[in-house]
Amino acid sequence: MEVGAEGFARRLPRLRRRILRAAFVALDMEFTGLHSTSLQNNEPSLFDSPAERYVKARQSVQRFTLVQLGLAIFSKENSNKYVVHSYNFFLFPSTLGLRDIEFTLSASSIQFLSHYGFDYNKFLKDGIPYMNEVQEKVLRQHLLAGTWTVCSTSNADKDVLKKAIDEVTSWIAAAKEEDTMILQDLNGYHVLEVQLILRQALENVWTEPLGDKKVMVKKVSPEHRQLLENSSYDHCQKKLILLSARGFTNLFQILVKAKKPLVGHNMFMDLMHLHDKFYRPLPESYDEFKRNIHNLFPVIIDTKTVAKSVQKKCLFPRVSSLLEVYAVLCSSNLNPKGPPCPVIALASGCSRYAEKKSPHEAGYDAFLCGSVLLMSAHLLLCRSTDDAVEADPSFSQYLTVLAEHVNKVNFIRGGVSSINFSGEDVPSRHPPALIVHVRGWPGLTERQIYQEFKARCRFDVRRLSKNQFILLSNQYRQLVLRDYKHHPHLQVSVYRHWRHSPSVNCLLQISGIVALWSLLAFALGGNSSC
Repeated sequence: MEVGAEGFARRLPRLRRRILRAAFVALDMEFTGLHSTSLQNNEPSLFDSPAERYVKARQSVQRFTLVQLGLAIFSKENSNKYVVHSYNFFLFPSTLGLRDIEFTLSASSIQFLSHYGFDYNKFLKDGIPYMNEVQEKVLRQHLLAGTWTVCSTSNADKDVLKKAIDEVTSWIAAAKEEDTMILQDLNGYHVLEVQLILRQALENVWTEPLGDKKVMVKKVSPEHRQLLENSSYDHCQKKLILLSARGFTNLFQILVKAKKPLVGHNMFMDLMHLHDKFYRPLPESYDEFKRNIHNLFPVIIDTKTVAKSVQKKCLFPRVSSLLEVYAVLCSSNLNPKGPPCPVIALASGCSRYAEKKSPHEAGYDAFLCGSVLLMSAHLLLCRSTDDAVEADPSFSQYLTVLAEHVNKVNFIRGGVSSINFSGEDVPSRHPPALIVHVRGWPGLTERQIYQEFKARCRFDVRRLSKNQFILLSNQYRQLVLRDYKHHPHLQVSVYRHWRHSPSVNCLLQISGIVALWSLLAFALGGNSSC
């Protein structure tokens, strides 16, 4: 089900009921970009610790925004069956307030989503607004002071508003009290802004939104207008304006209060955007970020981490993408003796996903995440005991067998395999490194070293000293050692910390000097005594 700004408010109560009844909720996001190339040394690297990666990712998250958020709500029925309500929410930053929001577009990300059929018109024209706590506090202050505005500065916005105001001023001169007219084709905040402008300019009009991009305008007496303004039916009350401006943040807060297990796939960036866009701006401290996320969502499960475990414990092909993992779990008979997996049934409004694959559509990927979780958990449960597994396992049984993976979020290309959101991360461990000694090639940079070796393998490069570089990769080290055995300028060997580390070399040099002076002192002292 696709949801934009037009129908979001009326669906919110039903969404709340479904979330509260759910066993768990799966989520996926699409962004305007992932890693900013305009920032130096911002690419993920095998050298990164989790804290270093967070610093890099934080800068990118602050530059890019969400275009679509997928939510799949999995509800357990009486039998061995889960019903899924899957939603695509198109999102667009709130334009209600004094400060306009700026964000960056990555050409490759936009092209990628376009290839998979993403509708940018829905994102731009019907995106649900959102804001974090800091932005909400500023808007609330301006609402109380009466100094707020809508950031509609484009000529297109001004033309829409001018057309609506001209229609009303032409109509009202000949209209009688209680006469009405309808303004049409008003998008997003136009519905709100045109009402506020008309009410401010004309004391004898009343306005009401009708839905479907329409606003009703009625001619009333000033006395009747005052009564209407003080009623609970006024859609332009400050609290309702704030509710409208918060948009998707209202649903985010429902998710936080419900404390349902939150499921994703490679969800580190998803969690960072959740924090930054709907909760608070990302803190500088990596540990503070982890604490905040754990307080918001005490149970997080990353299906990438779970899938790695299934691949190790079961005869499971090595596949990487979420769709590939889902396809293998659906097609393979990995559990011939145990009871069948739960039935996963899409609700009637979401049946399109049962008929057609829609990769990189957020609602579809969220559905895949939740399905992979259930099938993987069932498989692990059956493999965890020699006793017969009951035909209808509860979701709490699945959580028990998944305990080692709870709050462990996959860490891509780094010094650890996962980030622990409920405790300390394990110490970083890098793959065996290579060291490059440069001879007769002055001024060589990390970028040039990367370009030299990238044809053979994706290496991450870090300068060790003026003429030495460290290379890290998960594969093909022996090939590089062989090919560069007789290179005229680059000598490649296996990195040995005790031999190549500048700090160890410095310590050895100091120790040598101290030992030499001690020997000299001993020798001179011996001569004196003679």
